[in-house]
Amino acid sequence: MKATSIKRVLSLLDDLASREPDKYATFWKTFGRVLKEGVVEDSANRDRIARLLRFASTREESDTQSVSLADYIARMKEGQDAIYYITADGFAAARNSPHLEIFRKLGVEVLLLSDPIDEWVTSTLTEFDGKPLHSVAKGDLDLSKLKGGSEAAPSASTEEDTQLVARIQEALKDRASAVRTTERLTDSPACLVADEHGPSMNLERLLKAAGQNVPSIKPVLEINAAHPIVQRLKAETDDKRFTDWSQILFDQAMLAEGGHLEDPAAFVRRLNELMLTLAGEGPSRIWMPGS
Repeated sequence: MKATSIKRVLSLLDDLASREPDKYATFWKTFGRVLKEGVVEDSANRDRIARLLRFASTREESDTQSVSLADYIARMKEGQDAIYYITADGFAAARNSPHLEIFRKLGVEVLLLSDPIDEWVTSTLTEFDGKPLHSVAKGDLDLSKLKGGSEAAPSASTEEDTQLVARIQEALKDRASAVRTTERLTDSPACLVADEHGPSMNLERLLKAAGQNVPSIKPVLEINAAHPIVQRLKAETDDKRFTDWSQILFDQAMLAEGGHLEDPAAFVRRLNELMLTLAGEGPSRIWMPGS
């Protein structure tokens, strides 16, 4: 009887969503999170519930959750083979994430997921209608099919880039699991990326906030080798300043990700030194509390 009742309710919701989308939008505002929980908990009806889900996306740049997965697939670009999404602890953090830069440049829609339950939805619902769900902030990113033609292959790293990556890796060996050049960024100098099969950094923060004992996982730092800041770092010969500036890159990427710095005072000190150095004053003029 329970299974029959659930199927009956889902059929009614299917009909409401297709025939009266405005009324369904009102329903979704009130009960949307309940349906998302259903995706996680009801494996027997997961596919049917998934069709009822609604999300915000970069198409409208609004926090209104109105995009269905079927709508998204219907708008996919030629050569696109995945449903792209990003999770964050708030809509503004998701919409402004540097991970979206290349997708905006290519005109590829990305789902903006900012409800805490979305982390569990995406870990459970791994595909829809044969299209895998892929986080833009996890693992390697291959956009060659979307770029097409002669632009398909990313430009090879130069010897200078390889040396720079190795230097940054050494400077950040206690914080980053790896450093590499990126395809994700067009405007930002760096971003943090989680392992393809591991938890996202947002999920890690949610679990820790809930009191869970979660081992810290070092993220990958991806750098935009063409960015002026990275170009300036490449030319830096002072080892201490190079290390400090590498730490600043990591901290900025962490903040852009919505994370929290373990040592904010050290970030401020390094940033002050950087600004004074660029202003021609040098680090000796810096004042810090207690100095």
